[in-house]
Amino acid sequence: MSKVSPQPDTTTPAESTVSSTRADQLKARLPHIGQQVRDFAQQQGALVALIIVVVFSFIRYDNFNTITIYSVLNFNAQFGLIALGMTFVIMTGGIDLSVGGIAAIASVVAALNSSHGFFYALFLAVVVGTLVGIVNGFIVAWMRIPPFITTLATLYIVRGIALRLINDAASINLDQKSDFITMGGTTVGDGILNPPLPFTIPLLLVAFLIGGFVLRYTRFGRYVLAIGGNPEAARLMGLPVKRTLFLVYTLSGALAGLVGVLLAINLNGGSATEGNGWELIAIAAVVVGGTLLTGGVGSVFGSLVGALLLGTIVEILQLENNYTLDHGGGLYLNSFWQDVIRGIFLLVVVLLQSRLLKQRARQST
Repeated sequence: MSKVSPQPDTTTPAESTVSSTRADQLKARLPHIGQQVRDFAQQQGALVALIIVVVFSFIRYDNFNTITIYSVLNFNAQFGLIALGMTFVIMTGGIDLSVGGIAAIASVVAALNSSHGFFYALFLAVVVGTLVGIVNGFIVAWMRIPPFITTLATLYIVRGIALRLINDAASINLDQKSDFITMGGTTVGDGILNPPLPFTIPLLLVAFLIGGFVLRYTRFGRYVLAIGGNPEAARLMGLPVKRTLFLVYTLSGALAGLVGVLLAINLNGGSATEGNGWELIAIAAVVVGGTLLTGGVGSVFGSLVGALLLGTIVEILQLENNYTLDHGGGLYLNSFWQDVIRGIFLLVVVLLQSRLLKQRARQST
């Protein structure tokens, strides 16, 4: 019986040394790679979740198509624009609870002036939102009243004024001869895209591109992050803390005023009672997108992704209900479960952020 002799080891000492060196280098890099993964989870986790949700929807639902995506983007444009302004506010360590009320009063102002044309009504609505933002910014920056109290007070004030403007009625219709009607159906990319984009989608994207540029490449953006990280240190460094705070609340008010115009288009009128809870949706989108409530860390792009993720989840709940009714199997959830799921999702994100911050603190000590 023949015996197979073992093959001799042909590995040279130099090759063995190289392999050992590579293994040591990989072990040394593992903690750094782990930190990069944690940073990516904090900064881009919402994007990964959005991609997974969209892919799942395409696979599961036959009617999840381009038109559905357009509908989600169009409907969530108003939340996205509010979230954009809220991003800058939260990055300074503040909060703006008045945005829903500002959108409501702006929609009323737009409707009351709709007979003078769309752009005139648009201008007045944005001016009203800007003025409320100026009041918020002045009180927070120069009078040093906590932003939570300040914006909560202005929320009630603007809602009361909105009701008074339309004689305590809940809503007011647009002038039917106004070009608001035609503006609501305006699309972009006719003849190129099929179907063409509603104008709100390019508006949303352009606004976020400008916001991202401002945050990344301007002094104002650096001031915002510095103030949120350590306002006292920013003041000692000579940064314009008061002016920056004033501007972020003014920006938030102006964007909420613009959202009021979109609200008037969607409702075919102005409503003093709309916008309830919008500030919470905006805050949720900002936090889900990776911006810390403590300030100093944030991403404009992340806020857009967070708004779209929350909006897509709501759309999926509706699609799942239809799927259950059509196929007899699945999960049927009533409309109130949307808020429950939003709250659970937000709580999970905040807990993850808190854990990441504690890990960073331990590593830095």
